[in-house]
Amino acid sequence: METKLIVAALAALAQESRLAIFRLLVQAGPDGMPAGRISESTGIAPSSLSFHLKEMSHADMVTSKQEGRYVIYSANFDTMNTLLAYLTENCCNGVPCTPEVGCDLNQT
Repeated sequence: METKLIVAALAALAQESRLAIFRLLVQAGPDGMPAGRISESTGIAPSSLSFHLKEMSHADMVTSKQEGRYVIYSANFDTMNTLLAYLTENCCNGVPCTPEVGCDLNQT
């Protein structure tokens, strides 16, 4: 992933409402959820939600699809995983980190 795209993805998440939306969509999984339900779950007004979703969409952090009269939003797991890999690729002197083990910075 290019540095410019990394910065855009991080910037898209560097706001409290957008981070809450993204975390909700990650929990929803690949099926995502309609915008109205996102608004209800987060307490974000529909007009503000639209702005935040647009910002995250431009950074490729979320995708959308039309299903009937609803727009379904999903976290873009490919972008998320690429971002996480970029952030951790040089972690722990090249020793792979896992959620179970974490980073042991005391390793030599």
